Amino acid sequence: MGLPLLAGAVLLLLGLGYWLYGGFVARQYGLDRQASTPAQRRNDGVDFVPTRPFYLLGQHFSAIAAAGPIAGPILACQQFGWLPAALWIALGVVFIGAVHDLSALVASVRHDARSIAEVVKANLGPGAGLAMLGFIWVALVYVIVAFADITASTFVAGDPGLAGLRFEFRQGGAVAMASALYLLLAVAMGLLDRFLKPPLWLQTAIFVPATLLAVWAGTRLSEVLVLDGKVWACIILAYCFAASLTPVWALLQPRGYLGGFVLYLALAIGVVGVFFGGFEVKQEAFKGFQVPGPTGALFPFLFVTIACGACSGFHGLVCSGTTSKQIANETHCRPVGYGAMLLEGFVAIIALATVMIVASGDLAGKAPGTVYGIGIGRFLSLLIGEENLPFAITFGAMAFSTFVFDTLDVSTRLGRYILQELFGWKGKPAAIAATAITVGVPLGFVLLAGEGAWKTFWTLFGTSNQLLAALSLLGIAVWLKKTGRRYWFALLPMVFVAAVTLSSLGVQIHQALLAPQPTALQLLNGAVALLLLALAASLFFFGAKALLSPGPSPAVSRADG
Repeated sequence: MGLPLLAGAVLLLLGLGYWLYGGFVARQYGLDRQASTPAQRRNDGVDFVPTRPFYLLGQHFSAIAAAGPIAGPILACQQFGWLPAALWIALGVVFIGAVHDLSALVASVRHDARSIAEVVKANLGPGAGLAMLGFIWVALVYVIVAFADITASTFVAGDPGLAGLRFEFRQGGAVAMASALYLLLAVAMGLLDRFLKPPLWLQTAIFVPATLLAVWAGTRLSEVLVLDGKVWACIILAYCFAASLTPVWALLQPRGYLGGFVLYLALAIGVVGVFFGGFEVKQEAFKGFQVPGPTGALFPFLFVTIACGACSGFHGLVCSGTTSKQIANETHCRPVGYGAMLLEGFVAIIALATVMIVASGDLAGKAPGTVYGIGIGRFLSLLIGEENLPFAITFGAMAFSTFVFDTLDVSTRLGRYILQELFGWKGKPAAIAATAITVGVPLGFVLLAGEGAWKTFWTLFGTSNQLLAALSLLGIAVWLKKTGRRYWFALLPMVFVAAVTLSSLGVQIHQALLAPQPTALQLLNGAVALLLLALAASLFFFGAKALLSPGPSPAVSRADG
């Protein structure tokens, strides 16, 4: 199968999924155009702001689109082949991932824009709420560990195919410099907007072209930021610490705005390359149900490796953290929640395409961010010429790191909030301490790990992320049952994802315990897997008890639930 046929088939399935199954799920919630939403009731111009669906979709999509749908498909294709990866992305996103995102968004809106942990607490009890908070914090730590390490690998990467260019070029150094300049531009934009308040169109006209200029400057200054991978990982974690304590207007908001342009441009370039590039597929369609390696079984590891490309518990945190506070009309939940996840599925297909066109022998030693950057660069060179390949590849890899920085910032902030809530910490010193702990644990992992350890982190990250989605769906299913609605469309995906992730945890624990000479990292991963299993087991106990009990409905923000 060629790339255009594969991508076209997936696009058709995503479109049908939105109109048919997405419409079915939306009808189960009885979305009401006339109902008052938290954004309308509590409009404060800061957190609660009714927002037009087109703009909210873009903001939400930028927040959920991170390294997962890029790195996951690339890793899965290398291990199992492109066909099982494409099938899981297309079917998983329609029947599981998008259902989870839409459900989490609606549940939060109906619970006065409260977080998914609070939704679980309201329907499964205080004990379940505490277990959910603990699980989310551990899952966020692994998001930070995996994304920081894989981005560091991208910053030190090189490509021998670029040898012989007419100027000195280090691919990793160029990406690092371009990413650093991009972050500085975001800070400059935030300061300009805060103190001079120029119109948005003028800021856009200045800073979007400046972002592309930063990419070009990265190719010319590729020798400046050439550092060891472990050093880069430490620098990225230091960034997480500073960024999560910085006011949102100074970095998060302007970076998210500029990052949206990078995201859409990368998506458009991917469409051009896939449909019009004429690239030959060089990867095998299927490599077997059991392949060499510690995570070589297609079940369960294909599913957790692809991670956010098909289903992501992290999305539920975004849906219930910021997006639910901006829903102006309940009917907007479907295009924003369900629709954005389908878009992420197509991002995953484009990422899959970037590895499908590379022979297996040419992938040795390359991190997924590097593979994606080279692929997007090859697509972009169709438009700007082969002579601009360094710029094109640097743009592609910087797009990858752009997605990651937003996720790292949000994950660190959420981790800090959870610790402060769990321990009742108040004030600025408490915020600093909670942030230090949230970043300090990943720092220990990074210092303990060797080069390329993100592969070990990735498996447990994908497992915890998808298990979080299963636990969120469990809480939502209980809420639906208690309010007299159908709940099988949430319960069945929960059962499948729970089977996948619990199996993955079991294998990882078994490998850690039975390793002849386990490394400290293996033992640590095994201990974390045991902790996640214990927290999940307690939540499944509370959920089963609630599902089997005919008890009264809990108090919620709307009379009909």
